[in-house]
Amino acid sequence: MVNKIHQNIIYWAIILVVQFLLFYILSKSGLAVACFSRVFEWKKNVHILLFSSFRFSAGDALYSVFLFYLIYACVSFIRKRKGKTIKQLLILLNISYFIYQCFWGMLYFQTPLIDKLPKKHITDADLKKLALKYLYLCKETREKVSEDQHGIFVINNLGKIEREIRLQQKYLAPRFTSKIPVENISVKPSLYDNLMSYTAILGYYNPFTAESQFNPHLPASQLPFTLAHEMSHQMGFAREQEASFVAYLCAQNSKNLDLKYSAELYVLKSLLRNLSANNKAFVKIIISKYSEKMKRDRQAERQFFEKHESILTAVFGFTNDLFLKTNQQDGSVTYSYFITLLARYEA
Repeated sequence: MVNKIHQNIIYWAIILVVQFLLFYILSKSGLAVACFSRVFEWKKNVHILLFSSFRFSAGDALYSVFLFYLIYACVSFIRKRKGKTIKQLLILLNISYFIYQCFWGMLYFQTPLIDKLPKKHITDADLKKLALKYLYLCKETREKVSEDQHGIFVINNLGKIEREIRLQQKYLAPRFTSKIPVENISVKPSLYDNLMSYTAILGYYNPFTAESQFNPHLPASQLPFTLAHEMSHQMGFAREQEASFVAYLCAQNSKNLDLKYSAELYVLKSLLRNLSANNKAFVKIIISKYSEKMKRDRQAERQFFEKHESILTAVFGFTNDLFLKTNQQDGSVTYSYFITLLARYEA
C-alpha cells in the first residue's frame, strides 16, 4: 500500500513537470497561443455571466477555501506523515495549473501591442514634452471634478465609471485589438480589501472566475484607472503594462471626468517615475507646478500608502515582480514598456 502511494506521488509529480514542459513548448508556437486566445474569447462571457451573479467575490472565496485546505494538508502531513496528503496536493496543483494555463497563462505570449505601433526611438526630450502635456491636462481636468470637504478629489458614482469603461472598450481601434468587450460587468471589491491596503496591490484579475477585484479603500485618484486596468484584463490583455495602456486608451476619449483625471494622473506619474532616474531636477519642477488641488490629491495618496506601509508591501512587491518577469514582463518596478507604448502612440 505504501509503495502504491509513493508511486502515485511520483506519477503526479511527473505529470506536473510534463505540464510545465508542454506549456513552455506551446508558448513558443504562435498557432498554439492564437488557439488559446480564441478559447479565451469563447469562454470569457460565459465565465463572467456565471460568476457576476454573485454579489461577493467568488474568486476570493475560492482562494480562501484553497488556502484553508493547504494549511490543513500541511498540518495533517506534519502530524501524520501520510503520503496520501501529498498525492492529493499534487492532484490539486495539476488541475489548477492546467486550468490556469488554458484560461489565462498562455495569453501572456500573445503578439505584443508594441508590434502594432510605429517604431520610434524614445528620448528623454520626448518624455519631458509628454510630461508637460499631461501636467496641463491633469490641471485642466482636476478643475472640473468633485472634491470632499477637505478639498480632495472624490468619486461621484463608481458604477457609472464601470459602465463607461465597458462602453469605451467597444470603441478601441481595430489596429490595437479584435477582442470583444465583456457583456456583463464583474468588478468587485476584494474580500481581502483591508489586507490589500498593506500590500500596495491595487487590484487583481482572477483567471478561475474571470472576476476583477479591487481595493475599495484606495485613494479616489487611483480607483477609476485601477478599474479600467482590471477590466482590460477581462478583455484578454494579460500583460500588466498592456492592460494599463488599454485602460489609458479607454479613458482618453471618455467624457467621464473622474475616469479621465485618474488616467491622466497615472500617465503623468508614470512619466515622472521614468524620468526620475536621470532627470530629478525636471521631475521636481513638474511636481512644483501641480495645481493646489492636485497637490492635495498627491498628499492624500502619500498619506494612504505611508499609513499602510508594512513588510507585506516588500514581500508582495518582490513576489509580484518575480511573477511578472517569469511571464515575459518588465516587472512591477519598471514602467518603461507602458511609457514606450504611450510615446509611440502619441508620436
